[in-house]
Amino acid sequence: MTDAAIEQEIQAKGLTAPRITPAHIDSIVASTHYFTAIDGRNGAMKAGMYKATEKPAPQDTDLMPLSLLTFCVLVLKNGFTVTGESACASPENFNQEIGEKIAYANAKQKVWALEGYLLKQKLFDQAA
Repeated sequence: MTDAAIEQEIQAKGLTAPRITPAHIDSIVASTHYFTAIDGRNGAMKAGMYKATEKPAPQDTDLMPLSLLTFCVLVLKNGFTVTGESACASPENFNQEIGEKIAYANAKQKVWALEGYLLKQKLFDQAA
C-alpha cells in the first residue's frame, strides 16, 4: 500500500488527530542525491580520502559488487541527512532506476520515524 493510498484511507475514515502526512514528509526534504558504492569509492579515491581493506582480485572482481549497492541521501530542510540503500544480489537484475526507487523509499521511511518521534514529543510536551 502506498503512502498516498494510506493517506486517502485515513481521510476517508475522518481521522483528524495530529499526525504526519505524506505532504509533510515531502515538504521537509530539501534535496535528494543518488549514487552507487563504486561511485562513492571512486570519488573518495580521487579526493585522497579513501580507506578500505581491499584485497585485489583478478580484474577487480572484488569491486564489482560495489556497483550493485545504491544509496539515496535525503537532505532535510534543517540540514539533517537521512540515508537509504538498495542492494542487488544478481548483477543481471541491477537496474539503476529501480535501485534508486528502493533506496529512496528506505530513506523516506526513516524520515517518517523521525517526524513521528518529533510529533509525539510535541504532543507529550503539550499535555505536561
